[in-house]
This record gives sequence, structure tokens and C-alpha cells, in this order.
Amino acid sequence: MSNRSAGREARSTVRPDDETGRRGLIRTFLRTADGIAIDSVYDPGSAVYDPGSAAHGARSDASRPPSRDLVFVIAHGFTGDVDRPHVRRVAAVLRDLGAVVTFSFRGHGRSGGRSTVGDKEVLDLAAAVDWARGLGHRRVVTVGFSMGGSVVLRHAALYGGTDAVVSVSAPARWYYRGTAPMRRLHWLVTRPEGRLVGRYGLRTRIHHRDWDPVPLSPVQAVPRIAPTPLLIVHGDRDGYFPLDHPRMLAEAAGGRAALWVEPGMGHAENAADDALMARIGGWAVSAAG
Repeated sequence: MSNRSAGREARSTVRPDDETGRRGLIRTFLRTADGIAIDSVYDPGSAVYDPGSAAHGARSDASRPPSRDLVFVIAHGFTGDVDRPHVRRVAAVLRDLGAVVTFSFRGHGRSGGRSTVGDKEVLDLAAAVDWARGLGHRRVVTVGFSMGGSVVLRHAALYGGTDAVVSVSAPARWYYRGTAPMRRLHWLVTRPEGRLVGRYGLRTRIHHRDWDPVPLSPVQAVPRIAPTPLLIVHGDRDGYFPLDHPRMLAEAAGGRAALWVEPGMGHAENAADDALMARIGGWAVSAAG
């Protein structure tokens, strides 16, 4: 889809029932601070509970029904979008603990604009977080994967406004080319023929301009996040970013972040199984207060 057509279709659609018969979903296009239309979905969650109720006081966070005031805002990885099966699966797990906002970054899926591979995407996340607050949620947790993992870190450092942050499979530094998948990704982003593959093969429209200026890197962002609770999750079989990346991020946090190195896990939302997402959700419920 071209940028023009994506922008022209920017309209709000309220869907009282989705394809599974669940009520309350909203699908709409949000407008970012720089005018990009972002395809977004709100799921109110499976049910609600009163966090102060004594009936729930003895239950573990991971087993509680969803909270009315908690919302997870999910930031997908590069070449993902709101309709990808793994993004929907992640949302389905987290909706058992709270409401969920999913969206497609600029240049991805039906959203307008072109991808800047982690730079201007912070504006997309800011629009989604603002929307979640506007829907009445008191507690907002951002959960990002790969590129989205770097975006949630930068958003928390530059904008704040969240109650907990989870970064999964994120890079610590820019321009990393130390693995074969990252060398292929750099070809995709920097070469005209690569951007054609991205547009027509991966539903991802990539901007041709280099960063100017270079944005704050994830490892530079992390020290600015405290006192907001931060969880860094990484697989020990991640083919894109080896374990020095999450360790650099955790070190930059100065002991104020939790680091989970997951045995046997690969990269990003494709590799984050339901059990891991349930644990992440349980951590978020506790961390966000």
C-alpha cells in the first residue's frame, strides 16, 4: 500500500463485535504529532476486577483476572504490524490481565508514512500511550519487541508517562552488523533494491533518508528511565543481537532494571511464547502498582 492511500483511508471505525464475537474492540487511526496516521486497535480485556478487593488479595498477579485501570501498549518489531499472528497472540495473552492497545508503526501494514527504523517511531508510541490514557486507564505498561523494544526505552526516557516498561530482544546500540540477520536487515534498509523488497514482500515502506541527527540510542536512554520499573528480556539463542546487548542495557540501568535471559529463546515476539508473555504480564501487574 502506498503512503498516499494509507493516509487517505485514515478514519475511525468502532467495531462492537470482532470476528470471534467479542464486544468492545475499537479499531481506529491515530494521528501522531508529525501528522502520520497510525492503525490502532483497543481491546478492553477479558473481564475486570477491583484491585483493592479482598477477594483478590491472596491471588498471584499472574492468575488475577484483568484490571479495569491497567492497559498494555504493545510495540511490534520491524516488519510486523497490528494484524500479524504473533502480535495478535501476544495481545491475546496480555488481555487476560488488562486492556491492550496494539498498533502498526509508521510504514508498516495500513499505517501511513515510512519507517525510520526506530527514530520517529517514538511519536507513534506516544500517540498510542496518549490514546490509552484518554480511554480512562490509570496505569500504562509499554511492551516492545526488537525495534519496538528500542522504541519503548526511548519513549520512557524522552516522554515518560508510563508506569512500567518491558523491552524484549532490543538492541543496545545502533548500526550493529555483527550477525548475518542484521547484515541482511541493513541491506534491506540502506539499498534501493532492499527497500523494494521491504515494500512489496514485507508490507513495510522504509524511508530512504539517513538519520539526521542520530537519535538517542537505547543504552543512552536507559539511565533516564528510573524510577519507572524496567524489565529487559532476551533469549540466549537470539540470532540478531547477542547477549552483550541486554547486559549493556542492564548495566546502564545501574541495577534498577530486572534482566531475564531466557534459555532457548530466539528473537522478539515470534519467539516469546505464551508462558513467557504470561510471566511478563505478571511482572507488569506488580511493577505498575
